Amino acid sequence: MRTWTRAVPAAIGALALALALTGCNDLGSGKNRGGSGSQASGSGSNASDEKKTFRLGEEGPEQESDMQKSSGAKYTVTPTEVRTGTKADMDNSGLRKDKEDGPQIPVYVWSTLTHKSGPAMEVGDMDDDLVIRADSGLRTRALLVMLGAAKWPNCPEPEAEKKLSPGQSEKICTAFLIPEGQKPTAVEVTRGFHNEPLEWPVA
Repeated sequence: MRTWTRAVPAAIGALALALALTGCNDLGSGKNRGGSGSQASGSGSNASDEKKTFRLGEEGPEQESDMQKSSGAKYTVTPTEVRTGTKADMDNSGLRKDKEDGPQIPVYVWSTLTHKSGPAMEVGDMDDDLVIRADSGLRTRALLVMLGAAKWPNCPEPEAEKKLSPGQSEKICTAFLIPEGQKPTAVEVTRGFHNEPLEWPVA
């Protein structure tokens, strides 16, 4: 699952410890997703013709769960809106700043997750491969909050453990952190080491 939270001891107060996983070469999860629209079988020629770029609001191809408990389940991810937050959002989030990371700002991504078929899946397993790419080329996964909870304006934390059955959808907001001064250029869905990511450019 993408995030988890625990109660914060009183001595820590409202501060929360957060990590943002970044880098260009460490985002492959090793997952071998092969949903009906995500991977050609038997022929390498069709893979190059596969559609990988979409408009915001356009549903991506089906992905297949790699979780044992929901093996065989298929779902889609549809990023619908991207908004860059402010320094004030960061200051009021409750996150403890890491000086090594330098100044950062949040990026909010709204998405619709749709369960298509198979066993029920948790929301947190469906959005686990979302990535933001910045104009510097930096790619970062969603914010991982280890202690406490971050608070963002109009971007509530998703109900990660909520299960969806076939035909059900969930609209969520996911927060990412990028260096201050950079801009998001695309939302991506990673598909392991063997498939190129899907992308939704940000205007």
